Amino acid sequence: MSGLIGINIGMTSIFLKNGENVPCTIIQVGPCYITQIKTIENDGYSSIQLGVDDKKIKKTNKSLFNHFKKAGLSPKKKLLEFRVNKISNFILGNSININFFKEGEFVHVKGISKGKGFQGVIKRHNFSGVGERTHGQHNRLRAPGSIGAGSDPSRVFKGKKMAGKMGKKNVTVKNLKILKIDSDQNFLILKGSVPGNKNSYLMIQKKEWN
Repeated sequence: MSGLIGINIGMTSIFLKNGENVPCTIIQVGPCYITQIKTIENDGYSSIQLGVDDKKIKKTNKSLFNHFKKAGLSPKKKLLEFRVNKISNFILGNSININFFKEGEFVHVKGISKGKGFQGVIKRHNFSGVGERTHGQHNRLRAPGSIGAGSDPSRVFKGKKMAGKMGKKNVTVKNLKILKIDSDQNFLILKGSVPGNKNSYLMIQKKEWN
């Protein structure tokens, strides 16, 4: 298995042994429970489904409630799937805690980035705009300008950088170093920042060395 599910607690900074102060992110990891085991015979591939955070029964529909009941677990808020090579190492309903990771390892963190809403080209694509109010340019400072020729091709090409919704996309930040592990509180302290808001769910995967 490659990883676990975590919750973004927030950012802080810590001092290393050499006195360097580095920014880091605190992530609460697990305990994650095995809610489903998929096999090549039944599903065409082998993987395990992990769940985290208890969910109220009255907010769970019948099909999902029975899904968790098969594993002998209470309903979970977040479910994610991880590919595995040997499913014989896992038992349905068991938990996997933060000791799955080790200090000094590198991980990839995947999450949904913060939503910025509808933004213009200056903020969304780092356009420079006109720059100065010269020659009567009183309302063109943050405008996108021309978006294409007229007669030929008589259309706007796909992928043109224009205003639109910004953020709220799947983002993966790679090669974040595990600085410290707090097993008592299930805290994973990573060097650097991760995508998403506070209290958002994250997929934390071990780096696979070639």
